[in-house]
Amino acid sequence: MGSVRARATAGATAVVALALVGVGIAVLIVLRGNLVSQADLHAEVTAREVASEIATGTAYKDLDLPDADEHPVLVDDERGRVLAAGEDLQEVDGYKVTRGTPPGSGRHTDDDDDDSEAPRPGEVDDDVDSSDGTAVVDGKRADYRWAEVDATDTRDRTVTVMAGTPLGAEEKTIGSVRNAMLVGLPLLLLVVGGVTWLVTRRALRPVEGIRAEMAAITASTDLSRRVPEPATRDEIARLARTTNETLAALESSVERQRAFIADASHELRSPIASLRTQLEVAEAHPELLDLPGAVEDTVRLQHLAADLLLLARLDAGERPKDTQVDLGALAREELSQRVADRLPVRSGELPSVAVSGSRSQLSRILGNLVDNAQRHARTQVSVDVRRNGGWAVLRVDDDGPGVAAEDRERIFERFVRLDDARSRDEGGAGLGLAIARDIAERHGGTLEVREGAAFELRLPLAAHERD
Repeated sequence: MGSVRARATAGATAVVALALVGVGIAVLIVLRGNLVSQADLHAEVTAREVASEIATGTAYKDLDLPDADEHPVLVDDERGRVLAAGEDLQEVDGYKVTRGTPPGSGRHTDDDDDDSEAPRPGEVDDDVDSSDGTAVVDGKRADYRWAEVDATDTRDRTVTVMAGTPLGAEEKTIGSVRNAMLVGLPLLLLVVGGVTWLVTRRALRPVEGIRAEMAAITASTDLSRRVPEPATRDEIARLARTTNETLAALESSVERQRAFIADASHELRSPIASLRTQLEVAEAHPELLDLPGAVEDTVRLQHLAADLLLLARLDAGERPKDTQVDLGALAREELSQRVADRLPVRSGELPSVAVSGSRSQLSRILGNLVDNAQRHARTQVSVDVRRNGGWAVLRVDDDGPGVAAEDRERIFERFVRLDDARSRDEGGAGLGLAIARDIAERHGGTLEVREGAAFELRLPLAAHERD
Protein backbone atom coordinates (compact mmCIF):
# COMPACT_ATOMS: atom_id res chain seq x y z
CA MET A 1 0.00 0.00 0.00
CA GLY A 2 3.00 2.26 -0.32
CA SER A 3 2.29 3.56 -3.83
CA VAL A 4 -0.12 6.34 -4.69
CA ARG A 5 -1.79 4.07 -7.22
CA ALA A 6 -2.47 1.36 -4.64
CA ARG A 7 -3.80 3.87 -2.11
CA ALA A 8 -6.03 5.52 -4.72
CA THR A 9 -7.40 2.14 -5.83
CA ALA A 10 -8.05 1.01 -2.26
CA GLY A 11 -9.67 4.32 -1.36
CA ALA A 12 -11.92 4.39 -4.43
CA THR A 13 -12.95 0.76 -3.91
CA ALA A 14 -13.72 1.36 -0.23
CA VAL A 15 -15.80 4.45 -0.98
CA VAL A 16 -17.74 2.67 -3.73
CA ALA A 17 -18.25 -0.35 -1.46
CA LEU A 18 -19.68 1.81 1.32
CA ALA A 19 -21.89 3.65 -1.15
CA LEU A 20 -23.17 0.42 -2.71
CA VAL A 21 -23.86 -1.17 0.67
CA GLY A 22 -25.77 1.92 1.77
CA VAL A 23 -27.72 2.08 -1.50
CA GLY A 24 -28.41 -1.67 -1.36
CA ILE A 25 -29.79 -1.46 2.16
CA ALA A 26 -31.93 1.51 1.17
CA VAL A 27 -33.22 -0.34 -1.90
CA LEU A 28 -34.13 -3.39 0.17
CA ILE A 29 -35.91 -1.24 2.75
CA VAL A 30 -37.85 0.66 0.08
CA LEU A 31 -38.65 -2.55 -1.82
CA ARG A 32 -39.86 -4.28 1.32
CA GLY A 33 -41.97 -1.27 2.21
CA ASN A 34 -43.56 -1.23 -1.25
CA LEU A 35 -44.24 -4.95 -1.23
CA VAL A 36 -45.75 -4.78 2.27
CA SER A 37 -47.91 -1.84 1.18
CA GLN A 38 -49.17 -3.86 -1.79
CA ALA A 39 -49.88 -6.82 0.50
CA ASP A 40 -51.75 -4.51 2.88
CA LEU A 41 -53.81 -3.19 -0.02
CA HIS A 42 -54.71 -6.66 -1.31
CA ALA A 43 -55.61 -7.86 2.19
CA GLU A 44 -57.73 -4.78 2.85
CA VAL A 45 -59.57 -5.10 -0.47
CA THR A 46 -60.36 -8.75 0.26
CA ALA A 47 -61.50 -7.98 3.83
CA ARG A 48 -63.77 -5.12 2.68
CA GLU A 49 -65.34 -7.24 -0.07
CA VAL A 50 -66.30 -9.91 2.48
CA ALA A 51 -67.36 -7.22 5.01
CA SER A 52 -69.57 -5.60 2.38
CA GLU A 53 -71.35 -8.91 1.76
CA ILE A 54 -71.97 -9.28 5.51
CA ALA A 55 -73.26 -5.70 5.80
CA THR A 56 -75.73 -6.26 2.98
CA GLY A 57 -77.23 -9.29 4.75
CA THR A 58 -75.52 -12.23 3.05
CA ALA A 59 -75.61 -15.29 5.29
CA TYR A 60 -72.32 -16.33 6.71
CA LYS A 61 -72.51 -19.75 5.16
CA ASP A 62 -73.18 -18.19 1.77
CA LEU A 63 -70.20 -15.76 1.79
CA ASP A 64 -68.06 -15.83 -1.34
CA LEU A 65 -64.67 -16.44 0.30
CA PRO A 66 -61.50 -16.56 -1.82
CA ASP A 67 -59.21 -19.53 -1.98
CA ALA A 68 -57.39 -19.84 1.34
CA ASP A 69 -54.07 -20.45 -0.42
CA GLU A 70 -54.23 -16.96 -1.93
CA HIS A 71 -56.22 -14.95 0.63
CA PRO A 72 -57.27 -16.79 3.82
CA VAL A 73 -60.33 -15.19 5.45
CA LEU A 74 -61.65 -15.56 8.96
CA VAL A 75 -64.88 -14.03 10.27
CA ASP A 76 -65.56 -14.04 14.01
CA ASP A 77 -67.74 -12.04 16.34
CA GLU A 78 -66.92 -10.01 19.41
CA ARG A 79 -67.09 -13.10 21.65
CA GLY A 80 -64.64 -15.06 19.53
CA ARG A 81 -67.09 -17.38 17.71
CA VAL A 82 -65.87 -18.34 14.25
CA LEU A 83 -68.74 -17.54 11.89
CA ALA A 84 -66.97 -18.20 8.60
CA ALA A 85 -63.52 -19.22 7.43
CA GLY A 86 -61.78 -20.02 4.20
CA GLU A 87 -61.59 -23.62 3.11
CA ASP A 88 -58.53 -25.47 4.42
CA LEU A 89 -57.75 -22.61 6.88
CA GLN A 90 -56.72 -24.44 10.03
CA GLU A 91 -54.95 -21.95 12.29
CA VAL A 92 -54.47 -18.18 12.55
CA ASP A 93 -51.74 -16.72 14.76
CA GLY A 94 -51.71 -19.82 16.96
CA TYR A 95 -55.52 -20.17 17.34
CA LYS A 96 -57.31 -23.18 15.93
CA VAL A 97 -60.00 -22.31 13.43
CA THR A 98 -63.10 -24.28 14.45
CA ARG A 99 -66.59 -23.19 13.50
CA GLY A 100 -68.83 -22.67 16.48
CA THR A 101 -65.96 -21.99 18.88
CA PRO A 102 -67.37 -21.55 22.41
CA PRO A 103 -67.36 -18.02 23.80
CA GLY A 104 -64.07 -16.92 25.31
CA SER A 105 -61.91 -19.58 23.63
CA GLY A 106 -61.21 -17.80 20.34
CA ARG A 107 -59.03 -14.88 19.33
CA HIS A 108 -61.14 -12.47 21.38
CA THR A 109 -61.74 -12.74 25.12
CA ASP A 110 -64.07 -11.01 27.50
CA ASP A 111 -61.12 -9.07 28.90
CA ASP A 112 -60.37 -7.38 25.60
CA ASP A 113 -60.81 -3.63 25.76
CA ASP A 114 -62.49 -2.20 22.74
CA ASP A 115 -63.04 1.49 22.98
CA SER A 116 -63.79 1.90 19.28
CA GLU A 117 -67.36 2.59 18.25
CA ALA A 118 -68.95 -0.28 16.29
CA PRO A 119 -70.37 0.50 12.85
CA ARG A 120 -74.13 0.84 12.49
CA PRO A 121 -76.20 -2.03 11.06
CA GLY A 122 -75.46 -2.55 7.38
CA GLU A 123 -72.23 -0.56 7.45
CA VAL A 124 -68.49 -1.34 7.26
CA ASP A 125 -65.98 0.43 9.49
CA ASP A 126 -63.71 2.87 7.70
CA ASP A 127 -60.72 1.92 9.87
CA VAL A 128 -58.49 -1.03 9.10
CA ASP A 129 -55.87 -2.70 11.31
CA SER A 130 -52.84 -4.23 9.62
CA SER A 131 -50.43 -6.67 11.24
CA ASP A 132 -47.95 -9.45 10.53
CA GLY A 133 -48.87 -13.00 11.46
CA THR A 134 -48.90 -16.66 10.50
CA ALA A 135 -51.51 -19.12 9.33
CA VAL A 136 -51.75 -22.83 8.65
CA VAL A 137 -53.49 -23.63 5.36
CA ASP A 138 -53.91 -27.24 4.35
CA GLY A 139 -51.24 -28.26 6.84
CA LYS A 140 -48.67 -25.67 5.65
CA ARG A 141 -47.59 -22.79 7.85
CA ALA A 142 -46.67 -19.49 6.20
CA ASP A 143 -46.27 -15.77 6.94
CA TYR A 144 -49.12 -13.42 6.08
CA ARG A 145 -49.98 -9.75 6.17
CA TRP A 146 -53.37 -9.40 7.85
CA ALA A 147 -56.04 -6.74 7.48
CA GLU A 148 -58.92 -6.57 9.99
CA VAL A 149 -62.15 -4.69 9.21
CA ASP A 150 -65.27 -4.48 11.41
CA ALA A 151 -68.74 -4.74 9.92
CA THR A 152 -72.28 -4.90 11.36
CA ASP A 153 -74.82 -7.16 9.67
CA THR A 154 -78.52 -6.40 9.28
CA ARG A 155 -79.27 -8.15 12.60
CA ASP A 156 -76.99 -5.68 14.44
CA ARG A 157 -74.24 -8.21 15.03
CA THR A 158 -70.76 -6.71 14.80
CA VAL A 159 -68.11 -9.05 13.37
CA THR A 160 -64.48 -8.80 12.45
CA VAL A 161 -63.36 -9.82 8.98
CA MET A 162 -59.71 -10.87 8.94
CA ALA A 163 -58.13 -11.33 5.49
CA GLY A 164 -54.53 -12.22 4.78
CA THR A 165 -52.07 -11.89 1.93
CA PRO A 166 -49.17 -14.35 1.83
CA LEU A 167 -45.72 -12.82 2.12
CA GLY A 168 -43.91 -15.68 0.43
CA ALA A 169 -43.75 -13.92 -2.94
CA GLU A 170 -42.54 -10.71 -1.34
CA GLU A 171 -39.90 -12.53 0.68
CA LYS A 172 -38.83 -14.40 -2.44
CA THR A 173 -38.53 -11.14 -4.37
CA ILE A 174 -36.51 -9.49 -1.61
CA GLY A 175 -34.30 -12.59 -1.36
CA SER A 176 -33.68 -12.55 -5.11
CA VAL A 177 -32.72 -8.88 -5.05
CA ARG A 178 -30.49 -9.43 -2.02
CA ASN A 179 -28.76 -12.40 -3.64
CA ALA A 180 -28.26 -10.42 -6.83
CA MET A 181 -26.66 -7.66 -4.82
CA LEU A 182 -24.42 -10.10 -2.97
CA VAL A 183 -23.22 -11.51 -6.28
CA GLY A 184 -23.04 -8.22 -8.16
CA LEU A 185 -21.36 -6.15 -5.43
CA PRO A 186 -18.01 -8.03 -5.47
CA LEU A 187 -18.01 -8.04 -9.27
CA LEU A 188 -18.71 -4.32 -9.40
CA LEU A 189 -16.02 -3.63 -6.81
CA LEU A 190 -13.59 -5.70 -8.85
CA VAL A 191 -14.41 -3.63 -11.94
CA VAL A 192 -14.07 -0.36 -9.99
CA GLY A 193 -10.72 -1.43 -8.53
CA GLY A 194 -9.40 -2.54 -11.91
CA VAL A 195 -10.52 0.61 -13.70
CA THR A 196 -9.11 2.82 -10.94
CA TRP A 197 -5.80 0.94 -11.08
CA LEU A 198 -5.53 1.37 -14.85
CA VAL A 199 -6.64 5.00 -14.83
CA THR A 200 -4.24 5.99 -12.04
CA ARG A 201 -1.41 4.14 -13.74
CA ARG A 202 -2.07 6.06 -16.94
CA ALA A 203 -2.45 9.35 -15.03
CA LEU A 204 0.72 8.84 -12.99
CA ARG A 205 2.86 7.63 -15.88
CA PRO A 206 4.07 11.21 -16.62
CA VAL A 207 4.96 11.60 -12.93
CA GLU A 208 7.18 8.53 -13.13
CA GLY A 209 8.79 10.03 -16.25
CA ILE A 210 9.44 13.27 -14.38
CA ARG A 211 10.89 11.36 -11.43
CA ALA A 212 13.16 9.26 -13.64
CA GLU A 213 14.44 12.31 -15.49
CA MET A 214 15.06 14.20 -12.24
CA ALA A 215 17.00 11.19 -10.93
CA ALA A 216 19.06 11.16 -14.13
CA ILE A 217 19.71 14.89 -13.86
CA THR A 218 20.80 14.48 -10.25
CA ALA A 219 23.14 11.62 -11.17
CA SER A 220 24.65 13.39 -14.18
CA THR A 221 24.61 16.95 -12.70
CA ASP A 222 23.60 18.12 -16.19
CA LEU A 223 21.24 20.97 -15.46
CA SER A 224 20.61 21.63 -19.15
CA ARG A 225 18.31 18.61 -19.32
CA ARG A 226 14.58 19.02 -18.86
CA VAL A 227 11.77 16.74 -17.74
CA PRO A 228 9.15 15.69 -20.32
CA GLU A 229 6.04 17.86 -20.42
CA PRO A 230 2.73 16.09 -21.14
CA ALA A 231 0.56 17.52 -23.88
CA THR A 232 -2.38 17.75 -21.47
CA ARG A 233 -3.32 20.85 -19.51
CA ASP A 234 -3.81 19.19 -16.15
CA GLU A 235 -1.97 19.46 -12.83
CA ILE A 236 0.79 17.08 -13.93
CA ALA A 237 1.54 19.18 -17.00
CA ARG A 238 1.75 22.27 -14.80
CA LEU A 239 4.03 20.35 -12.43
CA ALA A 240 6.33 19.47 -15.33
CA ARG A 241 6.42 23.07 -16.55
CA THR A 242 7.14 24.36 -13.05
CA THR A 243 9.88 21.74 -12.65
CA ASN A 244 11.49 22.84 -15.91
CA GLU A 245 11.27 26.47 -14.84
CA THR A 246 12.96 25.52 -11.57
CA LEU A 247 15.68 23.65 -13.45
CA ALA A 248 16.18 26.65 -15.74
CA ALA A 249 16.49 28.98 -12.74
CA LEU A 250 18.86 26.54 -11.05
CA GLU A 251 20.95 26.23 -14.20
CA SER A 252 21.10 30.02 -14.51
CA SER A 253 22.09 30.31 -10.85
CA VAL A 254 24.84 27.70 -11.21
CA GLU A 255 26.16 29.32 -14.37
CA ARG A 256 26.11 32.66 -12.62
CA GLN A 257 28.01 31.22 -9.68
CA ARG A 258 30.58 29.65 -12.00
CA ALA A 259 31.06 32.91 -13.85
CA PHE A 260 31.24 34.74 -10.53
CA ILE A 261 33.97 32.40 -9.26
CA ALA A 262 35.91 32.68 -12.52
CA ASP A 263 35.68 36.48 -12.56
CA ALA A 264 36.52 36.72 -8.87
CA SER A 265 39.58 34.51 -9.38
CA HIS A 266 40.67 36.69 -12.29
CA GLU A 267 40.18 39.90 -10.32
CA LEU A 268 42.05 38.58 -7.30
CA ARG A 269 44.95 37.27 -9.38
CA SER A 270 46.19 40.70 -10.48
CA PRO A 271 46.53 42.48 -7.08
CA ILE A 272 47.91 39.35 -5.47
CA ALA A 273 50.48 38.89 -8.25
CA SER A 274 51.41 42.57 -8.10
CA LEU A 275 51.79 42.48 -4.31
CA ARG A 276 53.86 39.30 -4.46
CA THR A 277 56.15 40.81 -7.11
CA GLN A 278 56.73 43.91 -5.01
CA LEU A 279 57.48 41.82 -1.92
CA GLU A 280 59.93 39.59 -3.83
CA VAL A 281 61.70 42.66 -5.24
CA ALA A 282 61.82 44.18 -1.75
CA GLU A 283 63.32 40.99 -0.40
CA ALA A 284 66.10 41.04 -2.98
CA HIS A 285 66.53 44.82 -3.18
CA PRO A 286 65.05 46.57 -0.16
CA GLU A 287 65.91 49.94 -1.58
CA LEU A 288 63.54 49.34 -4.52
CA LEU A 289 60.44 48.63 -2.36
CA ASP A 290 57.39 50.55 -3.66
CA LEU A 291 55.62 50.83 -0.32
CA PRO A 292 52.77 53.11 -1.51
CA GLY A 293 52.06 50.72 -4.39
CA ALA A 294 52.02 47.72 -2.04
CA VAL A 295 49.64 49.53 0.30
CA GLU A 296 47.43 50.50 -2.63
CA ASP A 297 47.28 46.90 -3.87
CA THR A 298 46.52 45.68 -0.35
CA VAL A 299 43.70 48.20 0.08
CA ARG A 300 42.27 47.27 -3.32
CA LEU A 301 42.48 43.60 -2.40
CA GLN A 302 40.72 44.32 0.88
CA HIS A 303 37.89 46.20 -0.87
CA LEU A 304 37.48 43.41 -3.43
CA ALA A 305 37.31 40.77 -0.70
CA ALA A 306 34.67 42.82 1.14
CA ASP A 307 32.62 43.16 -2.07
CA LEU A 308 32.81 39.42 -2.75
CA LEU A 309 31.76 38.63 0.80
CA LEU A 310 28.77 40.97 0.56
CA LEU A 311 27.70 39.45 -2.76
CA ALA A 312 27.97 35.96 -1.26
CA ARG A 313 25.73 37.01 1.63
CA LEU A 314 23.20 38.54 -0.75
CA ASP A 315 23.18 35.43 -2.97
CA ALA A 316 22.61 33.29 0.12
CA GLY A 317 19.32 35.16 0.66
CA GLU A 318 20.32 37.42 3.55
CA ARG A 319 17.39 39.68 4.34
CA PRO A 320 17.95 43.29 5.43
CA LYS A 321 17.10 44.34 8.95
CA ASP A 322 13.63 45.81 9.32
CA THR A 323 14.59 49.13 10.91
CA GLN A 324 13.49 52.68 10.17
CA VAL A 325 16.06 54.62 8.16
CA ASP A 326 15.81 58.36 7.36
CA LEU A 327 17.04 58.43 3.77
CA GLY A 328 17.60 62.21 3.77
CA ALA A 329 19.61 62.11 7.03
CA LEU A 330 21.59 59.14 5.70
CA ALA A 331 22.51 61.09 2.56
CA ARG A 332 23.56 64.16 4.56
CA GLU A 333 25.77 62.06 6.84
CA GLU A 334 27.37 60.14 3.96
CA LEU A 335 28.13 63.29 1.96
CA SER A 336 29.60 65.11 4.95
CA GLN A 337 32.30 62.43 5.24
CA ARG A 338 33.42 62.61 1.60
CA VAL A 339 35.98 65.39 1.92
CA ALA A 340 38.66 63.76 -0.21
CA ASP A 341 36.59 63.26 -3.37
CA ARG A 342 38.01 64.30 -6.73
CA LEU A 343 35.04 66.62 -7.29
CA PRO A 344 32.74 68.29 -4.77
CA VAL A 345 29.30 66.74 -4.37
CA ARG A 346 26.43 69.17 -4.59
CA SER A 347 23.47 68.20 -2.47
CA GLY A 348 20.00 69.24 -3.55
CA GLU A 349 16.89 68.76 -1.45
CA LEU A 350 17.44 66.13 1.26
CA PRO A 351 14.14 66.00 3.19
CA SER A 352 13.47 63.43 5.90
CA VAL A 353 11.94 60.39 4.22
CA ALA A 354 11.66 57.15 6.21
CA VAL A 355 12.19 53.72 4.66
CA SER A 356 12.60 50.24 6.14
CA GLY A 357 15.85 48.32 5.81
CA SER A 358 19.50 48.07 6.73
CA ARG A 359 21.22 51.40 7.29
CA SER A 360 24.67 50.03 6.41
CA GLN A 361 23.46 48.46 3.15
CA LEU A 362 21.57 51.58 2.08
CA SER A 363 24.68 53.61 2.88
CA ARG A 364 26.62 51.18 0.66
CA ILE A 365 24.27 51.93 -2.26
CA LEU A 366 24.78 55.67 -1.92
CA GLY A 367 28.55 55.27 -1.58
CA ASN A 368 28.80 53.07 -4.67
CA LEU A 369 26.65 55.44 -6.75
CA VAL A 370 28.69 58.48 -5.70
CA ASP A 371 31.96 56.59 -6.37
CA ASN A 372 30.72 55.69 -9.84
CA ALA A 373 29.71 59.31 -10.50
CA GLN A 374 33.12 60.58 -9.30
CA ARG A 375 34.90 58.35 -11.85
CA HIS A 376 32.89 59.68 -14.80
CA ALA A 377 31.94 63.27 -13.90
CA ARG A 378 33.67 66.23 -15.54
CA THR A 379 33.03 69.02 -13.06
CA GLN A 380 30.29 68.12 -10.57
CA VAL A 381 28.19 65.42 -8.89
CA SER A 382 24.75 66.03 -7.37
CA VAL A 383 22.59 64.07 -4.93
CA ASP A 384 18.98 64.72 -3.97
CA VAL A 385 16.16 62.90 -2.15
CA ARG A 386 12.42 63.30 -2.70
CA ARG A 387 9.10 61.61 -2.07
CA ASN A 388 7.06 60.32 -5.03
CA GLY A 389 3.73 58.75 -4.05
CA GLY A 390 4.48 55.71 -1.94
CA TRP A 391 8.17 55.72 -2.85
CA ALA A 392 11.31 57.39 -1.59
CA VAL A 393 13.57 58.40 -4.48
CA LEU A 394 17.35 58.92 -4.21
CA ARG A 395 18.94 60.40 -7.33
CA VAL A 396 22.69 60.64 -8.06
CA ASP A 397 23.66 62.61 -11.18
CA ASP A 398 26.87 63.81 -12.81
CA ASP A 399 27.84 65.83 -15.88
CA GLY A 400 29.83 63.00 -17.46
CA PRO A 401 29.27 61.44 -20.89
CA GLY A 402 26.36 59.35 -19.63
CA VAL A 403 25.47 55.73 -20.35
CA ALA A 404 24.41 54.55 -23.78
CA ALA A 405 20.89 53.12 -23.96
CA GLU A 406 22.15 49.66 -24.93
CA ASP A 407 24.43 49.54 -21.87
CA ARG A 408 21.94 50.67 -19.22
CA GLU A 409 21.22 47.12 -18.09
CA ARG A 410 24.62 45.60 -18.81
CA ILE A 411 26.42 47.92 -16.39
CA PHE A 412 24.57 46.23 -13.50
CA GLU A 413 26.11 42.85 -14.32
CA ARG A 414 28.97 41.68 -12.16
CA PHE A 415 32.55 42.40 -13.25
CA VAL A 416 31.31 44.46 -16.21
CA ARG A 417 33.30 47.55 -17.22
CA LEU A 418 32.45 49.77 -20.15
CA ASP A 419 35.18 50.59 -22.67
CA ASP A 420 36.11 53.90 -21.07
CA ALA A 421 36.38 52.31 -17.60
CA ARG A 422 38.36 49.13 -18.23
CA SER A 423 41.33 50.28 -16.25
CA ARG A 424 41.25 48.48 -12.91
CA ASP A 425 42.83 51.51 -11.30
CA GLU A 426 40.07 53.83 -12.52
CA GLY A 427 37.14 51.51 -13.13
CA GLY A 428 37.31 49.32 -10.06
CA ALA A 429 36.37 45.64 -10.17
CA GLY A 430 33.00 46.19 -11.80
CA LEU A 431 31.02 45.16 -8.70
CA GLY A 432 29.79 48.46 -7.29
CA LEU A 433 26.65 48.86 -9.41
CA ALA A 434 25.86 45.13 -9.23
CA ILE A 435 26.00 45.26 -5.44
CA ALA A 436 23.89 48.43 -5.38
CA ARG A 437 21.12 46.85 -7.48
CA ASP A 438 21.14 43.60 -5.47
CA ILE A 439 20.73 45.57 -2.22
CA ALA A 440 17.94 47.68 -3.75
CA GLU A 441 16.02 44.59 -4.83
CA ARG A 442 16.50 43.00 -1.39
CA HIS A 443 14.80 46.10 0.04
CA GLY A 444 11.85 45.79 -2.37
CA GLY A 445 13.06 48.68 -4.54
CA THR A 446 14.64 49.33 -7.92
CA LEU A 447 17.81 50.92 -9.26
CA GLU A 448 17.69 52.25 -12.81
CA VAL A 449 19.67 54.53 -15.13
CA ARG A 450 17.62 57.47 -16.30
CA GLU A 451 18.48 60.06 -18.95
CA GLY A 452 22.16 60.89 -19.25
CA ALA A 453 24.15 59.63 -16.28
CA ALA A 454 21.43 59.87 -13.62
CA PHE A 455 21.02 56.83 -11.33
CA GLU A 456 17.67 56.64 -9.54
CA LEU A 457 17.03 54.47 -6.47
CA ARG A 458 13.37 53.91 -5.56
CA LEU A 459 12.48 52.38 -2.19
CA PRO A 460 9.01 51.82 -0.66
CA LEU A 461 8.17 54.21 2.15
CA ALA A 462 7.96 52.90 5.69
CA ALA A 463 4.50 51.86 6.88
CA HIS A 464 3.90 54.95 9.00
CA GLU A 465 5.06 57.20 6.13
CA ARG A 466 2.50 55.60 3.77
CA ASP A 467 -0.25 56.03 6.35
